Amino acid sequence: MRHQVRIYTRRMKGFEGCPPRKPLSKILWSWFGSLIAIYVISILNEKIHIDPKDTLFLVGSFGASAVLIFAAPQADFSQPRNFLGGHVLSALVGITLYKFLHLEIEILSAIAVSSAIVVMHFTRTLHPPGGATALVAIVGGAQTHALGYLFAFFPILLDSFVMFSIALLINNLSSNTKRHYPRYWF
Repeated sequence: MRHQVRIYTRRMKGFEGCPPRKPLSKILWSWFGSLIAIYVISILNEKIHIDPKDTLFLVGSFGASAVLIFAAPQADFSQPRNFLGGHVLSALVGITLYKFLHLEIEILSAIAVSSAIVVMHFTRTLHPPGGATALVAIVGGAQTHALGYLFAFFPILLDSFVMFSIALLINNLSSNTKRHYPRYWF
């Protein structure tokens, strides 16, 4: 037993060194793309909603998506299928569970995130911020819940499409072929 514990804990040491910092040009492209995308979504939020404190369009999971599609545009998690599908499917999972499973918020939150992961795996749309989108569908305010399934399309799909369009424009401005986006569509 002691030997098995030692083998197990040895796995936690890590096997590689930290990768080097990315070049300044890549960091600046990431900054610029995420700045524009989040700003446009914020403007959408302001223009569509009357109450300035209402941040329905400014879903937190899109901050994490900005990191992926602008700082790691070549990653599988960043590709259109994953980005768009991961958010929309995860929102649908969260909404469905909220509507039909009347459980404590803690267990419902856990079921939503883990179920969204399963759905994203089966549909090959794994996008880590999708887990947060499923969670927002559960813990979001009354306005989120009042939208029901519309939440998956307005704001989630709309925000995704806006951010994706900006990623297409910004990521392909660079002359670096490793920055071009996307690697594949569907």
